[in-house]
Amino acid sequence: MSVVLPQHVSGDGRTQASLDELIALRTRVGRPVHTMLDTHAARAGQHLSRLYGRGMDYAESRAYQPGDDVRRLDWRLTARSGRLHTKLFQEEREARLLVLLDTHAGMRFGTRARFKSVQAARAAALAGWHAVRAGERVGLMAFGGHQSLLKPAAGARGALSVCGALSEWDRLPCHSSEPLSRALRRARQVQHGASQVLLISDGWSCDAAAHGPLLDLARHASVRILVVADVLELGMPPAGRYPIEHEGEQRQIALLGERARRDFSTAMGAGPARLQALAKTLALPVERIDTVVDPGDAVTALLRARGRTR
Repeated sequence: MSVVLPQHVSGDGRTQASLDELIALRTRVGRPVHTMLDTHAARAGQHLSRLYGRGMDYAESRAYQPGDDVRRLDWRLTARSGRLHTKLFQEEREARLLVLLDTHAGMRFGTRARFKSVQAARAAALAGWHAVRAGERVGLMAFGGHQSLLKPAAGARGALSVCGALSEWDRLPCHSSEPLSRALRRARQVQHGASQVLLISDGWSCDAAAHGPLLDLARHASVRILVVADVLELGMPPAGRYPIEHEGEQRQIALLGERARRDFSTAMGAGPARLQALAKTLALPVERIDTVVDPGDAVTALLRARGRTR
């Protein structure tokens, strides 16, 4: 089946995501990233679940229980112990990755290299290529400025569809401001059996009510968080006067004294800090990048992270 990609001109890669670049990131993905996990919730990578059945790999044996399949009896252990024992097998399952992408208007901001929205799209595309290289399905859900959903698909078709959606969605106007708590509840409803969820956001949508929905989502999938922030949101700026443009209106901010610079830094970094703190509270793997760095290392680290801690 062919994949129909957007027909518009590719973005510049600075203020708008470049479809050509997102597709080219395919060459940056090396060997498949597999994460071996065993929990009641599905986990990342081509993994082994604790659902015993007609799987391929032997797990262990236990005492026979009424209703067990007699074809699975462990005759050697039965002979040694004098009691019936049943073989248990681990069943290999196809994993699915769902990327939650923040599209709030504030993501379209950047003072170095590119907008946060463009960096987020690059990270999401890399995650998609990693997923399909590992034999997983990949899907995409936008929240914030607009709400869109791309159901998980496998193979190159899945990753190309993600790249096309990222490029197309980055051009849509921001009509709303959806808090993270509401987006997480919606993600739980449209999860489509995703075993791994990658949340990409700058943190400004993170509200106090997000704790419960994020915990609920983490009970059903491995949740990883990638915080994308501008350089000004990550440290105290040098003294100076800074031109700011918003909706065509230009202003200048004077940050001359240390107190003014410190207060500005605290205010600018509140969003990323809030999301990182929430991830730490729930022991969820989290990485933070700015708009200048290559997002590849952070994405790979998150997809390799095990369990709910790092």
